Amino acid sequence: MRTMQVELGERSYPIIIKNGIINEVGSNLKEMGFSGRAAVVTNPLVERLYGKAVVGSLKAANFDTAVITVPDGEEFKTLKEVSAIYDRLINHRMERLSPVVALGGGVIGDMAGFAAATYQRGVPLVQVPTTLLSQVDSSVGGKTAVNHPAGKNLIGAFYQPKAVFIDPDTLKTLDERELRAGIAEVVKYGVIWDKEFFEFLEANAKALFKCGVELTHAIETSCRVKAEVVAKDETEKDLRAILNFGHTFGHAVEKAAGYGAFRHGEAVAIGMALAARLSVKLGLCEKGLYERVCVLLDALGLPVSLPDFPADALIAAMKHDKKVVGGAMRFVLLKRLGKVFLQDVKEADIRAFLSGKQG
Repeated sequence: MRTMQVELGERSYPIIIKNGIINEVGSNLKEMGFSGRAAVVTNPLVERLYGKAVVGSLKAANFDTAVITVPDGEEFKTLKEVSAIYDRLINHRMERLSPVVALGGGVIGDMAGFAAATYQRGVPLVQVPTTLLSQVDSSVGGKTAVNHPAGKNLIGAFYQPKAVFIDPDTLKTLDERELRAGIAEVVKYGVIWDKEFFEFLEANAKALFKCGVELTHAIETSCRVKAEVVAKDETEKDLRAILNFGHTFGHAVEKAAGYGAFRHGEAVAIGMALAARLSVKLGLCEKGLYERVCVLLDALGLPVSLPDFPADALIAAMKHDKKVVGGAMRFVLLKRLGKVFLQDVKEADIRAFLSGKQG
């Protein structure tokens, strides 16, 4: 078992990484002082795989438990579906101290988190991520949101969980495409923060897919990095924005393709390759670094080339990015491994870059 803290004063919380912890959710919540009612928000697939274990553990700990299932997919991360979650929370008579357990991937974590943040002005949230992407990224840090037709995650709130329970064994049931998508976010941490970790990923690219000690180490390192960054800048005033490396381009790709066409991690992989190449074009880093990032992503089976989307569509999506300040398009750009920074880039320069068939 590996435990670390996200240090946020009175709102600090543990990240516990342990094989089999999915069977201990109820006892852990009881030890944390929770009791009474609880609600598990999940999707049909995850419920079939892990619902019995989580609900059973909650009932064994004497929680009156409701299961709320929502459709699976980024395209369902909407206010309409969150409203349906509210209906179930109300019908179950959930109170201010009743925990909402988010059981699933990033979509579930975002939707359940936003519902928990806004139901009765905030009820306890517990993250039980079952995909690699959610384990290393979305379950930690308190970002909750739903999509809007104008852009991804435009409606949301910062709302920290009470705990994050990560069970690496759940990754054994992922299909390979989903596992690859999560590894994209793992690569991000090596690029933005930890050169040695990036080198570890280069040396162990194939071993990661065995879901063994190498992948568990990658989860631990990714969570440690994110916890450090969030503790220093919880609400993304400055430093935390570096966690969005590749995401400005990536979110635009997701929107242009239609939500669901690309897995989030696949779009982020394309975005990281583009951000690295833009860094080269602007004279901020060596071309060899861009090539090194692309070689690793390719070795992991992740895309690095921009689909043939009109530049206008991508730029329109990027203008709705949450990092836009005063109308300026802001990107996380690369200086060297472990060192990135924010920089405004003129729209004309981005248009010229995108029109050059980058990737």
